[in-house]
Amino acid sequence: MGDDSRGRPSKVVRLVEEYGLEGVGEELEDLWTADDPDERRSLRDLAHYFNRRLVEAALAERNVQTVDGEGENIYRLLTDDDVSADDRIRMERRLERDGVDVDGIRSAFASYQAIRTYLTEHREVEYESQRTDRVESVDRSVQRLRSRTATVTGDKLTQLDAGDEITLGDAQVTVDVRVYCPDCDRQFEVGALLERGGCDCAD
Repeated sequence: MGDDSRGRPSKVVRLVEEYGLEGVGEELEDLWTADDPDERRSLRDLAHYFNRRLVEAALAERNVQTVDGEGENIYRLLTDDDVSADDRIRMERRLERDGVDVDGIRSAFASYQAIRTYLTEHREVEYESQRTDRVESVDRSVQRLRSRTATVTGDKLTQLDAGDEITLGDAQVTVDVRVYCPDCDRQFEVGALLERGGCDCAD
């Protein structure tokens, strides 16, 4: 099982080792590739699951006693946009009193892109999920729209040329749809973006 192309372990690989999360990789893989659609989990669900495990591991490291489900609630209080500022601050202060590095654990949270990288590149999971079907469907839709835009534009230009309103040689119309991500400051042709599974934010 490999790490990323630059020779350093991916974020999730490092976190699994740092927080002693033995077995979590197999759990993530099983949840992502479950045969039963009711048991199968998306990459976003897996990211939340993994991050809750990080919280529980951080609490256990500081010998913080919790009841069942409390780790999940703490994660919700730290991350959910619907949580009030007062409730979040109270939880942060409680954790700090228990010796938990709140900023450290929050910065350690993995994105769904990081989970995808971990599963596909480190654990080398090959799984054609429903997501793949949706990606292919979007790609086909974009290609059809691009072809239609080029055809309509070419027809209109030909009409203008025929009416002596513009001068146009044997021109060909091309349509290039590109996606720019300001977070990683990268730009991709939409087909290439879909094929590679996203931008560079996962890195």
